[in-house]
Amino acid sequence: MKRPRAQELNLGIPELPRGPLNAITDVAGVRVGHTTLVDGEGPLRPGEGPVRTGVTVILPHGGNLFREKVRAAAYTINGFGKATGLEQVRELGEIEAPIALTNTLNVGLVADALVQHAVRQSPEIGIRTGTVNVVVGETNDGYLNDLQGRHVRAEHVWAAIEAASDGPAAEGAVGAGTGCTCFGWKGGIGSASRVLPAEWGGFTVGALVQANFGRPCELTIAGVPVGRNLQPPSADAPADGSIVIVLATDAPLTSRQLRRLCVRAAAGLARTGSTIGNGSGDFVLAFSTAWRIPHQAGDLTRPQTVLSNEYRVLNRLFPAVVESVEEAILNALLQAQTTVGRDGHVRHALPLDKVLALVRQYRPPTEEGA
Repeated sequence: MKRPRAQELNLGIPELPRGPLNAITDVAGVRVGHTTLVDGEGPLRPGEGPVRTGVTVILPHGGNLFREKVRAAAYTINGFGKATGLEQVRELGEIEAPIALTNTLNVGLVADALVQHAVRQSPEIGIRTGTVNVVVGETNDGYLNDLQGRHVRAEHVWAAIEAASDGPAAEGAVGAGTGCTCFGWKGGIGSASRVLPAEWGGFTVGALVQANFGRPCELTIAGVPVGRNLQPPSADAPADGSIVIVLATDAPLTSRQLRRLCVRAAAGLARTGSTIGNGSGDFVLAFSTAWRIPHQAGDLTRPQTVLSNEYRVLNRLFPAVVESVEEAILNALLQAQTTVGRDGHVRHALPLDKVLALVRQYRPPTEEGA
């Protein structure tokens, strides 16, 4: 049974309008694909199962990303994580391969699959031109999943790329979110978007998150301290956990400006109650689809559209990021179904009736959206 999203439950009153899909795919050209792996039950058999994991890919456009790169930036909120490829993004300000999200011990295999995919698309890599930088983000889904099995293989990554669509982005316990925990409840993949009014450029910002973080007592929804009044049945939720946040926009931003967007993602994370624990790996990646950067340009210079009034536009893009990240996290929680994993471990779906009752209790009934 399909669960409602934050928008359908009127959880929060956005300052900015949502996009038509309220997802990262509202940014024209962006595609998202998942491969979900669920197999076996019962006691953990290290290396064999049970399996509750997957991979999620984000494609800034449907062409050859190595030959037509996009401007990008990366930011580390807290670095307790095993993400790969971010350092070159920081240095060069470009994305040149599909972005992948998976579990912690699967990063190497997923990165290898992305390299193979890039080489198939561009056989000149490493022979007649340079190498390729792939980006893989991760969270630890070991409470539900057999981490040592590293069950996400190359064919699963390629299948996610092949299935990537610019339509509604699947959320909850799918792809890289299959084994995630968020505030002690079942977490996973979530997405949301915001559109600036025409007088601010009409630009779109979209966010996609892999939500696997937070102490139960911290959970805040629409400003209501839900976690102080509603605890998950399982009392063994991790104190830290991680989140990967991917931002997309069609605004013509430089890598410096994209990094400024990345920094604001932390405010959206904080609005859900996170205190960004010591053992948390919290990474943000942002890219712009406004132009494509040729791998081998014929000319030394070229004209590009840039913001002529950075202050005016960024002053609206920043709250668009904050709202999108906050709502994407809520959608990850709201869309996730109760999941039983290895050793009978359970992560329960957030009980919507109790959440709504708490929100109504704390917010006046006359308030819009209450």
